[in-house]
Amino acid sequence: MMLRRLFAGVTLTALLIQPEPVVAHTQKEPTVIGHRGASAHRPEHTLLSYEAAIAMGADYIEPDLVSTKDHVLVARHENEIGGTTDVAVRPEFSDRRTTKTIDGRAVTGWFTEDFTLAELKTLRAKERIPDLRPDNTAFDGLAEIPTFEEVVQLAQRHRVGVYPETKHPTYFDSIGLSLEEPLLDTLNRYRVRKAYIQSFETANLREMRKKTRLPLVQLITFGGKPYDWVVSGDPRTYDDMVKPEGLREVAAYANGVGVDTRRILPVGPDGKLLPPTTLVRDAHRVRLAVHIWTIRNENSQLPLDHRLGNPASPVFPRATGDVMGFFGRLLSLDIDGAFCDDPSMCRAVVSSRSR
Repeated sequence: MMLRRLFAGVTLTALLIQPEPVVAHTQKEPTVIGHRGASAHRPEHTLLSYEAAIAMGADYIEPDLVSTKDHVLVARHENEIGGTTDVAVRPEFSDRRTTKTIDGRAVTGWFTEDFTLAELKTLRAKERIPDLRPDNTAFDGLAEIPTFEEVVQLAQRHRVGVYPETKHPTYFDSIGLSLEEPLLDTLNRYRVRKAYIQSFETANLREMRKKTRLPLVQLITFGGKPYDWVVSGDPRTYDDMVKPEGLREVAAYANGVGVDTRRILPVGPDGKLLPPTTLVRDAHRVRLAVHIWTIRNENSQLPLDHRLGNPASPVFPRATGDVMGFFGRLLSLDIDGAFCDDPSMCRAVVSSRSR
């Protein structure tokens, strides 16, 4: 990582500005996080999506961050943008299509790190999964790719928090476009107090722990292992990370964990939910907050127990299921927050339980 090379003008005092008190398991009401904005209703990672999430009651909006060629952070789920922008039909950029190895996997397409910010701003966003969310295609072509700075400005205007994720930090570090310095620089220039910083990797969180007092969140998938562990040859996996001893290690550098819902409520071979695990209890014992991902509306994104409608219908997979019932079930397990594609659904459940 390149955190030792701090951006010009960012002093140690600035890096150590006091944020809101770190949230472990002490809050009264679960946090609603607009996952990529309100991605159930607008193309993800656009100002349109973030604005909708704020209007729907999100406490935080979540930008995934990647870098441009000129080292500006922008909000995209991946650095490959063929599926989320109109770049594929822009003849002036046809020669930018290429194949790269990202976290050990070959990916073909167009990549943010091969474009300057000015070039990316000429593109327009589109819905990433139009078959599942056809209504969102009504907004295709309307929104630019936002910078992280623009997302922070929007959040501050509306007094909500930001929850940025560093995407592929080892990869971006390897090409000289480290994500952490511009991330911390932006948060400090705007004196952001209400924020979490998240990553699926561990090394960059450990390094940022030395540079900021803002709460850090270790993301944990249902399988696999952090890519920095792959590179270093560490034999452990995310399964080891959720064991009591693994959570104690995470608590040494992070304030919370962001976990796949299946880590809390497993799903059996028949698609139905199994009894809950002890993860929430184990994390709380070492003062780690537990945020879950992702609460989605569509039947195809819900466990079998919470799907609604006629399975024979051609629109059944994208019909809204019992998302509120599923989320309520997870809230009963004492989670501290949730990433929601439809923040209004999650806000309604949280509010109803607070009466």
